Amino acid sequence: MNRQAASIKPRLRPRTMVVAAIAWLLAGVFLLPYAEMVITALRPADELRDPGYLPHHFAWSNFIDVWRDSTLGDNLQVTLLVAAGSTLLALLVALPAAYYTARIKYRGRKYFLLLVLVTQMFQPTSLLVGLYREFFQLDMLNSVWTLILCNAAFNLAFAIWILTAYISSIPVELEEAAMIDGLGRLSVLRRVVLPLAMPGVVTAVIFTFISAWNEFVMGLTLSTVPSSQPLTVGINSFIGDYTVQWNYLFAGSVIAILPVVVLFAFIERQVVSGLTAGSVK
Repeated sequence: MNRQAASIKPRLRPRTMVVAAIAWLLAGVFLLPYAEMVITALRPADELRDPGYLPHHFAWSNFIDVWRDSTLGDNLQVTLLVAAGSTLLALLVALPAAYYTARIKYRGRKYFLLLVLVTQMFQPTSLLVGLYREFFQLDMLNSVWTLILCNAAFNLAFAIWILTAYISSIPVELEEAAMIDGLGRLSVLRRVVLPLAMPGVVTAVIFTFISAWNEFVMGLTLSTVPSSQPLTVGINSFIGDYTVQWNYLFAGSVIAILPVVVLFAFIERQVVSGLTAGSVK
């Protein structure tokens, strides 16, 4: 009897099948541009204007040529340094600020959070003239440190907000028990709060990293030497005044998005748990 019950598979409801079909259709619509990007990256130069969707043969050498005949390798190195450096700097500042805001009920706490939120509303493009003039006077143009400071500053508000929400959801009794055992405030933050707040930390890290990785306007304005520009600006060099090297442009785009896709695939679960932190009391 149990075997017969186990062998009976649950029947799918028509509503479930319709929702699944719509979900697959929407996924296909969103994935189609990426498929077109990969296919164009593998097209030979003499087949870029062919009407067919697939090329007659795939030119894998496009990835080698775009890496060899351009500054894409230097641009990728700059982007890695900027994304990693700005993420680390933003996290080092946001973590103690979020912990203090979540645990200490000081006067003006709400105004501080409001000020942090207001700074998030400023667009980098509205501050480019002032930033360019400031770093020009400091002789810091075409520097990796300039892009690290700017990206960390513009992503600091989001990191503070997400970490404040997550730390507030951690029971304060755990910290009080650790302090009774002799731990100081910094030791409690490092040994108790930080391991429990790791999903929120990962969320702040991935969003800060992706934002710095995809940044274009500040990299274009504050870096004028091709070898010191980030990857997003380096890819733009394949767009000329009269011609566009579509195969090299999309090959560089594939190289640019691949590290972020791999990184997000590994920590996707922690990102989702971090975003829902504090939603249930």
